[in-house]
Amino acid sequence: MRAEQITAPITWHGEGPCWDPAGRRMLVVDMMAGAVVDLSSLESPRRHDIGSPVAAVVRPRARGGFVVATEHAFALFDEDFALERRLPEVVDDGGIRLNEGGCDPRGRFYCGSMAYDETPGAGSVYRLEPDGSVSTALEGVTISNGLQWSHDGALAYYIDTPTRRVDVFDFDGSDGSFHNRRPLVELGDDVAGAPDGMTIDAEGGLWVALWGGGAVRRYDAEGKLTEVVDVPGVSHTSAAAFGGADLDTLYITSSRQHLPDGAEPQAGAVFAVQPGVRGAALNAFAG
Repeated sequence: MRAEQITAPITWHGEGPCWDPAGRRMLVVDMMAGAVVDLSSLESPRRHDIGSPVAAVVRPRARGGFVVATEHAFALFDEDFALERRLPEVVDDGGIRLNEGGCDPRGRFYCGSMAYDETPGAGSVYRLEPDGSVSTALEGVTISNGLQWSHDGALAYYIDTPTRRVDVFDFDGSDGSFHNRRPLVELGDDVAGAPDGMTIDAEGGLWVALWGGGAVRRYDAEGKLTEVVDVPGVSHTSAAAFGGADLDTLYITSSRQHLPDGAEPQAGAVFAVQPGVRGAALNAFAG
């Protein structure tokens, strides 16, 4: 399967694609530029300045608008990305930033973190409750990336990129805690790249973007590889999400980060493919 380029290179470090069902639009993040990019028009995307590096996470809120993870904190925005409220910072170390996450079935918002210099074990995963309180859900991670839940909410799938694994936890919905971590997918030496962002489809399949691999791989709930999507012309495929009215299109972001000048001119573009399976509607933040 092969994805098609659907935009010009509109980001430097594209991340965090998120379908907005209310606005019927795909949103992506230009992380270090501190912008959310609205793809309502593929020819003329609209950029929203967030005022801080964006941690590759934007999620709709149940009451309208969005929750956004910025460099060191969470913030609430309305439908047009006007700031409603900044919440207290959760990271007080300037060498660490937030990075990637998602919402559990009860509407809690989780976001991981990582050191700018990728110090092993320096990151954590933070849990934002609907009332605005924050606690630590996981510690000792390095580059916290994809996070998704099974449809019944009993399992959480998680990527810490340097492990080259997709892990699975038993998830306790009563308090939002993770237990019994074990590998679901382990990438062999024959697989180019490392796992980055991840989304889930209506059949429970996990679609994993490979940073440095120029591809997205689908694994079923047992961890078996069932599909590979090649993304032409780029190596840093960073994340994927389903969108469209029927959630039947897989959108894929890409990045120029760490590329030499002049290399991969398509990097930073958004790609798409219709893989023959629909995505699962992502959980909204309850706050």
